[in-house]
Amino acid sequence: MSIKFEITKECYKTSARVGKVHTPHGIIDTPAFMPVGTQGTVKAMTPEELKDIGIQIILSNTYHLYLRPGCHVISEAGGLHLFMHWDRPILTDSGGFQIFSLGNLRKLTDEGALFRSHIDGSEHFLTPELVIEIQNSLGSDIIMVLDECPPYPCEYEYLKKSLRRNNQWAKRCKEANKREEQALFGIVQGGVYRDLRKESLESLLEIGFPGYALGGLSVGEPKDLMYEVLEDTVPLMPADKPRYLMGVGTADCLLEGIKRGVDMFDCVFPTRIARNGTVMTQNGYLTVRNAQYARDYTPLETGCLCYTCQNYTRAYIRHLIKAKEILGLRLTTIHNLYFLNRLMLMSRQAIMEDRFDKFVESFLKQFEG
Repeated sequence: MSIKFEITKECYKTSARVGKVHTPHGIIDTPAFMPVGTQGTVKAMTPEELKDIGIQIILSNTYHLYLRPGCHVISEAGGLHLFMHWDRPILTDSGGFQIFSLGNLRKLTDEGALFRSHIDGSEHFLTPELVIEIQNSLGSDIIMVLDECPPYPCEYEYLKKSLRRNNQWAKRCKEANKREEQALFGIVQGGVYRDLRKESLESLLEIGFPGYALGGLSVGEPKDLMYEVLEDTVPLMPADKPRYLMGVGTADCLLEGIKRGVDMFDCVFPTRIARNGTVMTQNGYLTVRNAQYARDYTPLETGCLCYTCQNYTRAYIRHLIKAKEILGLRLTTIHNLYFLNRLMLMSRQAIMEDRFDKFVESFLKQFEG
């Protein structure tokens, strides 16, 4: 079994939809947000805590796990699920984002990407075939093709050349995939250019994948421009396949993405800001490490049912963070992941009840006000 996608409800005023992705390790209710566990762990969280929050799928990183501890170690342990004690779905990205983020440590050719390890300086040549071999050994439920994620801004002519390479890599990835139970997603690139996005998608559709991702967004472009790309591209993507917007994790962008027909999202944003002492609430962002909360004995968010808000105050959490106690960062992480998972749940409910447009308007008015 690979994956099966079913749509259970479509919004009649927007392109939002509710669905279910059936995978070998369980069902993912969509729209869904995937916390990022880059190195086989969502920072500061145990698998049991993620389950308590309601998380159904997490993302791990092929490039980082390949370097450390090594895919052979994970394979010997029985695969990534057993290695990290997580029995629900896992998506692994291909290392394409590292081509973008570690630009000073890599060199691209048509054959692949030559990396210098950020850990010990050793050189590694990642080809589409090797990236698929690694992901096959990890045993994740959804795997990604190797692609280049160009920066913003990026010249049109460079993007055209990059697209041709990405299309060839996508073909090679599909040919290299040896495990039919793992769903290989194609990644649409093309920067902010409508014609290049269309060209990229058409090439991927010709190859054929069980799901399609939108890459190369949330890399510095204005949000309005990202929304334009979504409006131009998402309607061209197959309606009967999952649509995944990579690297997006702020509440406003998630809702705007759902409105335009996106089913899956991932981002380090909620866990990263949590480790800096900032949390998301329905009234916007709250930086709990600030001095004004030193004697604030209310929860991070009144009415929130997460473990943190049910048991701890802003004053205590601020104290933990200022004292550099690990518990403080764990508590803010729990809250942020609960907040976004609840946002997905509320979005699904609103779509099912044909009130998603009003829900978004009301939520963003309070969140941004």
